[in-house]
Amino acid sequence: MLAGEELPQVQDLTTVDRRALAEHKAPGKDGSMLQNLGRAPTGITLSGVASGPSALDVVERLKADMRTGQPVAFVADITADTDVEQVLVDDVQVRQLAGSPDRYAYVVTLHEFTEPVEPAATDALDADVLGDAEDQLGDVLDGLDLAVPFETGLDRFVAPLSDLLDRLVALRQASGGP
Repeated sequence: MLAGEELPQVQDLTTVDRRALAEHKAPGKDGSMLQNLGRAPTGITLSGVASGPSALDVVERLKADMRTGQPVAFVADITADTDVEQVLVDDVQVRQLAGSPDRYAYVVTLHEFTEPVEPAATDALDADVLGDAEDQLGDVLDGLDLAVPFETGLDRFVAPLSDLLDRLVALRQASGGP
């Protein structure tokens, strides 16, 4: 059963259970180390034939489950040992079979859905860390407030210093410098 609806004439059901391993290669060493990241989500592929007046409804329901991207309930005898309760519909392939207008072969690929783990609570952090960060941010903002008067305060030095280079060159020439 997928999403509370029985799938008609399921002919094949295959599960894939894998271990998630991360390979790390140490610089300058031969070989590598494997890190065990636990069990990967179970993959399930099932195929069957929907026939009869409601066959097209079954196909449309499978496609709708895939498009929503939401986990759906899944129950099958063969996967009872793996505790797969919710799945995401990853792929739906449909082929209309010759000989009858209401006959469709389907292949559905499912992946076990596991609720994401909530992030760790930050209550254990030192409350002073947040206070220090807020103080430093306040200092930075105060510094930004001083930048505008500093920039506009330089205007009074523009006129007296605008010909400074010309006056220095003239002084050097008057003193006999090179």
